[in-house]
Amino acid sequence: MLETAKTHFYNIGVSYKKADANTRGKFSLSKDNQAALLELAKAKKFEGVFILSTCNRTEISGFAEHPYQLIQLLCHFSEGTVEEFASISNVYKNQDAVHHLFRIGTGLESQILGDYEIVGQLRQAFKLAKLHKTTNAYLERLVNSVLQASKRVKNDTRLSSGTTSVSYAAVQYIIKNLPDYNSKNILVFGLGKMGKHTCKNLAEYTQNKSVCLINRTEEKATEFVKEHHSIRKSVIENLTEEVTKADVLIVSTGADKPTITQQHISENKELLILDLSMPENVAKDVTEFKGISLVNVDELSKITDETLAARKKEIPKAEAIIERHKAEFNDWLNHRRFTPAIAALKQSLETIKNDEINFQRKKIADFDESQAEIVTSRFIQKITTQFVKHLKDEETSVSQSLEVINKVFQS
Repeated sequence: MLETAKTHFYNIGVSYKKADANTRGKFSLSKDNQAALLELAKAKKFEGVFILSTCNRTEISGFAEHPYQLIQLLCHFSEGTVEEFASISNVYKNQDAVHHLFRIGTGLESQILGDYEIVGQLRQAFKLAKLHKTTNAYLERLVNSVLQASKRVKNDTRLSSGTTSVSYAAVQYIIKNLPDYNSKNILVFGLGKMGKHTCKNLAEYTQNKSVCLINRTEEKATEFVKEHHSIRKSVIENLTEEVTKADVLIVSTGADKPTITQQHISENKELLILDLSMPENVAKDVTEFKGISLVNVDELSKITDETLAARKKEIPKAEAIIERHKAEFNDWLNHRRFTPAIAALKQSLETIKNDEINFQRKKIADFDESQAEIVTSRFIQKITTQFVKHLKDEETSVSQSLEVINKVFQS
């Protein structure tokens, strides 16, 4: 698809910028559905597709004749509709799509500015696409360029100064809103990446010794508490009992459906619930019980103005780094695009040169073939250099230029 005139590189999806947590949850893709989507894309001969699905965004990047083809894939494997997508979506094409991915990978599009958790998610997204054989040289080079830019931004700017992520924000929320937070019973449900970070942040930023951990896969929880002795482990069968004991419940289960419902909660109980999952894993109706406070990802992502202000000052530096890496990617891309056209032109000119030298050798006595070779080769080099300049014009169609060469030199 990359080399045809009919297809373009698109990025389509929904993010926190236009869609709230509930709406994003509808378009969220489970790991199984991501795999199924990639397999269907491969069966339908899409060349180059990968999916980025996080708590803040679900996006598909790939080649298609029309973005609607990618939108259909997303809606087919999620609970969102095309009509909903149209009102809250982003659709980027070609260089705009490339620029968007650079901004995502460097933390400029993160809900918490400078949050680099997206880098690991981007790596995993591309790894999954490679596993299902839906990548190509273009995507390989692009994602690699994005990751290089991300590393430079992280090392050479203060865009990620201070420790800030959703899991960090959850712990800060507890500290700011619960006066006696060190003596509260805290239950963490779910030990994915977010759950692990939350437990670590609780250990680092509080002195609370009453943290309990429950995970569906008990072995993972057992291994984790071996390294974190201040955390107590319980089992999934005791979830309701542990929720009853808790003052704070942190949910990071990453399931498709709510894992905490009214059945888990006692009435007339004071309980702060922080839902770090996407889609949301705490049923909305739990707030019908008096004393229940429910806070989701969007609320937790609001960090202090001071931190944001400091990070915003670093944006121009990050953007300059992006421009350099984007220019390198486009140089590679242009070379790749131009190679067939330049090779075709050179071959045509070389044929003319050889025919003319053969003709003049027979016609002219003492013909200096070596000098003729030098002069004509210089001419060919100058002509192809001018042709490259012509191709680099953004309005120039490489396929049309090839057609012109064929028409001119086939006669």
